[in-house]
Amino acid sequence: MLPFLTQLSLEDTTHEYVELTQKLVKGMENLSRLREEDIEVGFSPKEVVYKEDKVILYRFKSQVEKPFQIPVLIVYALVNRPFMVDLQEDRSLVANLLKLGLDVYLLDWGYPTRADRWLTLDDYLNGYLDNCVDFICKTHQLDKINLLGICQGGTFSLCYSSMHPDKVKNLIVMVTPVDFKMKNTLLNMRGGCTLGSDALDVDLMIDAMGNVPGDFLNLEFLMLKPLQLGYQKYLDLPDIMSSQDKLLNFMRMEKWIFDSPDQAGEAYRQFLKDFYQGNKLIKGEVLIGEKQVNLKAVNMPVLNLYAEKDHLVDPSSSIALKQYVGSKDYTVQSFPVGHIGMYVSGKVQRDLPPTIANWLKARS
Repeated sequence: MLPFLTQLSLEDTTHEYVELTQKLVKGMENLSRLREEDIEVGFSPKEVVYKEDKVILYRFKSQVEKPFQIPVLIVYALVNRPFMVDLQEDRSLVANLLKLGLDVYLLDWGYPTRADRWLTLDDYLNGYLDNCVDFICKTHQLDKINLLGICQGGTFSLCYSSMHPDKVKNLIVMVTPVDFKMKNTLLNMRGGCTLGSDALDVDLMIDAMGNVPGDFLNLEFLMLKPLQLGYQKYLDLPDIMSSQDKLLNFMRMEKWIFDSPDQAGEAYRQFLKDFYQGNKLIKGEVLIGEKQVNLKAVNMPVLNLYAEKDHLVDPSSSIALKQYVGSKDYTVQSFPVGHIGMYVSGKVQRDLPPTIANWLKARS
C-alpha cells in the first residue's frame, strides 16, 4: 500500500470533502450575484481633459480644497492598462495621492489597432506625451510639471526628461528598467539581452504580425511563473470564492491581467532592439526621432522607487540609474514586495503615497 494512504482516515477525508463542497457552493452563490460593473477597475472620479487619436488624458477630481500647485502626470507602460494604479478603493495609488493633496493626471495610451501599426516611439514620446505635457502646462500656466513614470512608462519618462528637461520639474520613476542587460532575469533573456536576435528575431516577428497581440505578451508574462500564475492561483480559487470581497479582488485582478492592448509594431520593434537587445539607454545611444537620449541631461530631481522582489524588473536594473543620471538631487527607495505588490500591497499603499507626496512637497 502506498505510504500516504495509511495516513488518511475516512473521517478526515469526509470532513475535507464536505468543507470543500461548502466553499464551492458558497463561491458559486457569490459568483452568480456578480455583475459586470462590480469588477470595473478605476475607482477614483476623473474626467477626460484631452484626446488625440486613441490617447486619452484624464484628470482626477481633487480631494482637497487647495491641491499642490504643480500637478503630477502618471505615465504608464504600453503593456496592460494604466488603471492598476487605481484598481479599487482600498488599493489605489491615485486615491491616496489625491488624499495627500496632489493634483493627478493619468495618460491612457489606448488600444492600438492595425491602423496604428506604424506608430513609433517618436510618435508616443515626442508626440502624444509631449502634447499632454504641453496641455497641462497651459492649463496651469506653468513651464514645468512633475512626471511619475511606471515600469516601461518610467523608461519613457526618463527618455522624455532627457529630451525635454525644460518641461519636467521633478521626475519619479517606479519599478523602471534602466540597465536591460540582466542575465538572471527571464524576461530580459527572453527579449535577447545576451543573445540578441538569436533569442528573439524582432524584425521577423513584426514583419509577420504587424502589431504584437496583447495575448501573446500575456502568455509571455504568465510563463515567467507558470506554476504560480497559471496553476496555483486557480487551485486556491475555492478558498477565495467563499469570500465575496476576496472574490471581487481576484476578479478585478484577473480582468486587469487579461485586458492587454496590442503593441504598435514599429514602437515594439525599436523598444526590443534598442533597449533589451542593444541596452542603448545606458550607453546614450537611443535615438527617438531625431533626438538623442542622454541620461546625463536628466538634471531635475529624481526619485527612484523599486520593488525588492520584482521578477519583471530586476532591482539592480532600476538601481543602476544613479550612475547614469545627471541629477545631483537623486533619491532611491525600495519596498519589500514584488512588481504587482507596488500597486496592491496594503503596506506599500500606506508608505508609498506619503513618500511621493513628501518628496514632491520638499521640491515644490
